[in-house]
Amino acid sequence: MDLTDLVLYYIEELPLRERFNLVDQINRCSCSIPSNIAEGSGKRTTNHFAEFLTTALTSSFELETQLLICERRKYGDEDKLKDCLSLNSELQKMIFVFRDNLK
Repeated sequence: MDLTDLVLYYIEELPLRERFNLVDQINRCSCSIPSNIAEGSGKRTTNHFAEFLTTALTSSFELETQLLICERRKYGDEDKLKDCLSLNSELQKMIFVFRDNLK
């Protein structure tokens, strides 16, 4: 949820013309990551949990792509963007390891 907070803080500064496109997509991706982890933690089997971790992971890669689009377009604060990308990368590694240890 730290990543979601950081991302929401970053997207506040994006252009208004992106409000219903890129900003909404970034918001959905960043919220999907912790939501899928939480939902998966309530499943009965580790295999089901691993599936939800995979979904969280795919959302993190989608988020990364959206943030890289922002970087290419020079949207928002560069330092905040780098912080988002860095934390997202760290989270991806943690999810990979966690998911692999469940199997």
